[in-house]
Amino acid sequence: MDEYERIIAASLAAEDIPTEPDEDKFAELLLLVAEELSGDRFGGIAKVNKVLFFAEFAHVRQTGRPITGVRYQKLPHGPAPRPLRPIRDRLVASGAAEMATETVLGREQHRLRPLRPADRSRFSDTELTAVKDAVAVLYGRTAREATDLSGEEPGWRIVDEGEDIPYATAYLAPGDQRTSPRIQARARKIADDYARQGRPAR
Repeated sequence: MDEYERIIAASLAAEDIPTEPDEDKFAELLLLVAEELSGDRFGGIAKVNKVLFFAEFAHVRQTGRPITGVRYQKLPHGPAPRPLRPIRDRLVASGAAEMATETVLGREQHRLRPLRPADRSRFSDTELTAVKDAVAVLYGRTAREATDLSGEEPGWRIVDEGEDIPYATAYLAPGDQRTSPRIQARARKIADDYARQGRPAR
C-alpha cells in the first residue's frame, strides 16, 4: 500500500467526516450559487445541484470539512442535496427568491432567481473560492454536461441510488488508476455500512 492509499484508507476507515449540517447556511449557499449562475443561460436548478455538490466536496478536499455539512444523495441525474426542495421553498415563501420556468433550446428549465443578495459574510474565503471554482467549471455547460461530469465523481459511483454520498469519498480522485480495486471495495463497504446505519436524511 503506497502513501496515497494509506491516506484514503485512513479517511474511509472513519466511515465519514463528522459534520453538523447548517441548513440556514445552506439557504445562503443556495442563493449564492443561484446568483453566480444568473447570467448562465443553462443555470437552472439542475445545474445548481451540481455546483453545490462540487463546491462542498472540493472544500472537503482542501480543508477537510464541507461548507454546510448537509447530505447529498445519489439521484439518476447526478448528486443532489437532500434539503434542497424544502429550503428552496422556504426561500420562495419568505420572498428571498422566486422560481421561474424558462425555455432553453426547446427544453423547459426551472431557475431559482434570488430577490435579495446572499449573505456572503456567512462564508470563509476558502468557501467562497470553492463556490467560485465550481461555478467556473460548470458555467456555460448544459445540464446534461454537468450531469455527466458529476457522474465521474467516485462518491456518486460507489453508492446506490437514493443513498447518501459520504464526504470522505472526496479524497478519491476521478479516474486515478492508483486507487486499487481493494480500496474501491473498501469505499463501497463504507458506503453500504453508512446507509445501513440509518443516518438521518437531512
